[in-house]
Formats: sequence, C-alpha cells, structure tokens
Amino acid sequence: MSYQFDWSVLFSGQSGSWLLQGLITTLQISALAWLLALVLGIFAGSFRTLPIGPLRWAASCYVEFFRNVPLLVWMFFWYFGVPPLLPQAVQDWLFDHGAEFWAGMFALGVYHGARFSEVIRAGIQSIPSTQFEAAVSTGLTIAQTYRLIIIPIALRLIIPPATNESLNLLKNSSVALTIGVAELTFQTRQIETYTARAIEALTAGTLIYLLLCLCIAALVSRLERRFAIPGMIVQMRAE
Repeated sequence: MSYQFDWSVLFSGQSGSWLLQGLITTLQISALAWLLALVLGIFAGSFRTLPIGPLRWAASCYVEFFRNVPLLVWMFFWYFGVPPLLPQAVQDWLFDHGAEFWAGMFALGVYHGARFSEVIRAGIQSIPSTQFEAAVSTGLTIAQTYRLIIIPIALRLIIPPATNESLNLLKNSSVALTIGVAELTFQTRQIETYTARAIEALTAGTLIYLLLCLCIAALVSRLERRFAIPGMIVQMRAE
C-alpha cells in the first residue's frame, strides 16, 4: 500500500478548531431539532389516538406528508422556499443570524417529528385502556388524562425506540451541509479540501459520530433502567 498516513493534519493549522466547531454546531442543531421533533411528536402522536375525527385526520396528514418526503427536499424547501414568503424584516434577520442553521434545524425537527409521533402513538396504544377509563371515571377531562397520565407513561415506555430516532436525527444532521451549515461533516470535508487527506479527515469525522452515538446510547440505557415500568417495556418490545 503506497498511501502514507499523516494524522498530524488533524491537529495542525486550523483543522482542530474546525473539528471542534463542527462538533459544537452538530450538537446545537441536533439538540434544537430534537426538542422540536419531540413536541411535534407528542402532539401528533396523541392526536392520532384521540376519538376526535378532525384532530386525528390532521395529525395523520402531517405524519404521512412529512414522513414520505426525503429529508434533503425539506432542507432545500426550508432554506430556498420559505424565506421569500416571510416579511422582509424577518428575512434580513434570518440572513444576519445564520438562516442556513435555522432552516436545517426546522427541516430536521419537522421531519423527525413525524417519525417521533409514530413512536409515541405506539407507546400510547400499548397502555391498557383501563388506565384511560379509570382516569376519566375520576372526573378528569380527556386533555387532563393525556397530560397527567397517558403521555407521562408513554414517554417512559418509548425510551428504547425513541433512542433509535434520536440517533437517526443526530446522524441526519449531516445532511445540513448541503445548505451550508458548518456542522461536523462540512468541517471534515473542509479539512480534506485544504489538506488533500480524505482518509484522515473522514476517519476523524466517522469516529466522532461513533463516539457521540455510543455516549448517547449509554446515557439513555441508564435512563431506561431507571424509569422502566416493570412488565410494560418488555411487552412493547415484543410487539
């Protein structure tokens, strides 16, 4: 093999700072998109289990529409399509404060919100109907029953499948490089361009993504053990 590895390129010049900045940007866009996806997923997933036709229909339309369009299309839509529809003052503010970052964040959040909603819907449907009936019989409204009982239980049940979606969201943040977000993959490509060391640069990016995902999986595994409801987690996995 004639290729001579030179790992020093990752620490010389600006390479180290580029990797660090890319890591920070990846964590920022992923965290904000995850919060948005979780909120949208809770509402859409809950609405799909309600005995209220219009809410169930609206939630189903949201899920099917956003789940079946490629993420890259949404990146381009939020970055190229949405800004011209906004007031000029809002457009100016966005382009002065990283429009590509916010477009990427909303694209990730809305896209994964549709996927989170299916996980949350499965968690709600795995709860015995007697829980809902008992809550309503005490005088709670449907909204109170979901807010105080159903959703808190469902969130504890869905930790394993929600972890997979969270990791997918983190990895899909790399698609944001297509609209100019300087996240981790963008920065590794920049290092490769400046140093002509593709293997070293991309290996560094790969290992950083791997380490991030393993740390998140380990943390969530501890949360799962702490908040597990005996008998119900196993039942949901079996389904």
